[in-house]
Amino acid sequence: MRKKYTFIDLFAGIGGFHMAMHSVGARCVFASEWDKNARLSYEANYKELEPKLFKKDKEGKYLFFNEDINDAIPSKIPNFDICCGGFPCQPFSVAGLKRGFEDTRGTLFFSIVNIVKEKINAGYPPKVLFLENVRGLKNHDKGNTLKVILATLEELGYGYSYEVLNAKYFGVPQNRERLFIIAWYKELIDVENFRFPYGISPDGSTIYEKEKLKEGTLPTKVSDVFEPLDKIDAQYTISDKMWEGHQKRKERNKQNGKGFGYSLFNANSIYTSTISARYWKDGSEILIDQSEKGLNPRILTPVEAGRLQGYRIIGNGWEHEECANNDNNNSSNVEFKIVVSNKEAYRQFGNSVAVPVIKRIAQEIVKQLMK
Repeated sequence: MRKKYTFIDLFAGIGGFHMAMHSVGARCVFASEWDKNARLSYEANYKELEPKLFKKDKEGKYLFFNEDINDAIPSKIPNFDICCGGFPCQPFSVAGLKRGFEDTRGTLFFSIVNIVKEKINAGYPPKVLFLENVRGLKNHDKGNTLKVILATLEELGYGYSYEVLNAKYFGVPQNRERLFIIAWYKELIDVENFRFPYGISPDGSTIYEKEKLKEGTLPTKVSDVFEPLDKIDAQYTISDKMWEGHQKRKERNKQNGKGFGYSLFNANSIYTSTISARYWKDGSEILIDQSEKGLNPRILTPVEAGRLQGYRIIGNGWEHEECANNDNNNSSNVEFKIVVSNKEAYRQFGNSVAVPVIKRIAQEIVKQLMK
């Protein structure tokens, strides 16, 4: 048996971190998510895996599935080895002036720090912090925000490494960059740094040097995520009016020197642009070309949007049978069920982490830091 580690899942969304940590034998002992629809998805998908997480008290309140992180009482959170969190990026009121813990007050990052500090004071310091954010955090408030975060981690006794990683090198056809911070409690873990995985090579091994990405990663194409095309409802093809609007806007923006408009991809494109939480509005960032059928472009189905983030969603099956067995859809991955409306599903997948990236980092955390 693999050693069982424990983790908490903060700003949990639909549980991309949960999926990845489960794959390395870790158990979730506490989760927090404020969005009611994301909570529905989270419970529907992880209740069987982790029934204790959804226990209720006599009044029917969840004991370990928290709604508002600001209301969480750190001392009542079970002790844990790893803290996972894709926290929102917020400016700090006096960032860069005093540095450290005090600067973070009033932000959601402070909620993480508060829990960690409480556990350290109680004699159960979390061994590893596994944090994710948008790429822009690096330069947010002229770099002060990241400076304060890192100074705070140091003040708490953690060493850290951070890096921007791109999902397109991890076997999903999506150009999606995110910043990751891995921190380890120095008194318990004696390492100089954390070696990030930059991608997955065609033979499935981890790439640790950026330069080696040029030699090739797991091959991808957009049709890897497609449901059978003959089963895709006509509702996903955009109307003449919307298609006309997209084209006019693109032309207008081009004349104004802006790059905004729609992005069109076909089945053989190596990857799409980044899917966002607003995808449900008009799908403009990822449209699929259907000109050979004489049709306007279509948007991805919710199932395809989820697969683009590396979730194993069966849906109507796959357009290419071999995709049913690729790294992200194989049976070793827990099946993800969509239990909300299309609009909410698009929002949830747009806000999610790319599971294969988190999964590979989780493997490296276990290998490098949890010996």
